[in-house]
Amino acid sequence: MGIDAPPDRTVTRSTTARYAIGSIGTGGFGTLPGLVLTYYLTDNLGVAALMAGVIVTVAKIWDVVIDPVVGALTDRDLARHGSRRRLMMVGALALPVLFALTFAVPPAIGPVAGAIWVLVAFLLTATAFSLFQVPYIALPAELTERYDDRTTLLTWRVVVLTFAILLFGAGGPVLRSLTGDPTTGYLLMGIVAGVVIGLGMLIATGVAGRARRATSAMAAAGTSAAEQGGMLAESVGERADPQIGKDASTPGGGIRDNFRAAWETLQRSQPFRALLATFFLQALATGLMLAGAQYLATWVLRSEDAVTLLFVALIAPALIAAPGWGVIARRIGKERAFGLASGVFAVAALSTVFALWSPGAWLYVSVAVAGAAYAGLQSLPMAMLPDVISHDAARHGTGRAGAFGGVWTAGETTGFALGATVLSIVLATTGYLARTADETVVQPEGAIAGIVLSFSVLPAALVLLSLVPLARYRLRRADIESRLV
Repeated sequence: MGIDAPPDRTVTRSTTARYAIGSIGTGGFGTLPGLVLTYYLTDNLGVAALMAGVIVTVAKIWDVVIDPVVGALTDRDLARHGSRRRLMMVGALALPVLFALTFAVPPAIGPVAGAIWVLVAFLLTATAFSLFQVPYIALPAELTERYDDRTTLLTWRVVVLTFAILLFGAGGPVLRSLTGDPTTGYLLMGIVAGVVIGLGMLIATGVAGRARRATSAMAAAGTSAAEQGGMLAESVGERADPQIGKDASTPGGGIRDNFRAAWETLQRSQPFRALLATFFLQALATGLMLAGAQYLATWVLRSEDAVTLLFVALIAPALIAAPGWGVIARRIGKERAFGLASGVFAVAALSTVFALWSPGAWLYVSVAVAGAAYAGLQSLPMAMLPDVISHDAARHGTGRAGAFGGVWTAGETTGFALGATVLSIVLATTGYLARTADETVVQPEGAIAGIVLSFSVLPAALVLLSLVPLARYRLRRADIESRLV
């Protein structure tokens, strides 16, 4: 005997637009520090490459600590206050000030004090970002149950995300060069970028209430979410969790319990582990390329401003390709489309290794192909994550979306951070020479080779490696849609 499906919830254009606009903030914060922060430390403040990598890594390790706690707190907010909006609002308002402070270091204080300044400011900025990002990621699973609607919602989010990457990746260096002085240029960039990031986040907070009302509609239909979870689990031949109905995300409300909830999400959801491992390796690869782009522009293409053209080459094709990956996913499945995008990206990244022998404008063609594939690497796993969350809810009951979001954000930010760490290790190993804003140096050939390999061979190898956990992702369209009929 079948069961009644939850109400058919389709997201409105307004909700889709406001949710997508949040990616102006997430794209800006994910792009600009990854692009310029390591370079800012090594080539403006005179911080050694290895120390610069340590600073970025410590900030991201802090993300791993704080994200699961924020996930549990946002689940508690949803249960107690009916919305995830509170933490999102705090993060959106605090981030602009903290972001500007990160790039406001007076060079006269010296490399050691400058490094400490950046570390503290960036730790606080990362905390503000987590307060917004963790609940933001949890929202799609609450906005709609439909498999294809989630693809649409996340596709448009990635369209805006790719636009934000272009805006900040190309526009940030332009702002930096407007004053003609690196110190005031970085400050101007930090202020303007921080305000734009904060505005994007602020607009997206409005959908948090919409998600809660939609979730409440499920209960209003006559069946509690917990009861539906048990019934849906039985309908697909799975055993219902005896703990359904309890607040799994915040068992006791303490920090220890919050981390226990995050650990339990990893233990009990095989699809989540597979998807997270895939996305982590790809975040490491793209973080490595992102951190290396400015070095590639300066020392291989011999123009600090060439980083703007690199980003145009990367993101312009991604803007066009993002909806196309959604179409492909509807035809062959999200997981197969994701694998296809990963393969194309790896080949395109690997082709840039020829810059070792013949750097030139042809690099932009390889980067453009990688950009078209990058749209799939962003939109498809983001569209798969709500499926994982709803699959878990069917087996164990609702209330864990924030915990999933916290672990996901921790994995993503750690991957991007380790990309910068790997780059800094390669630079230090190959003899890269740090400098202050008023110094001129000549880099050794080994350092130039390290920059190219960090942009080509290493990212390609990481993306190919990510296909191993992706092959273990077993959720398919039928697994999701069978619970709605």
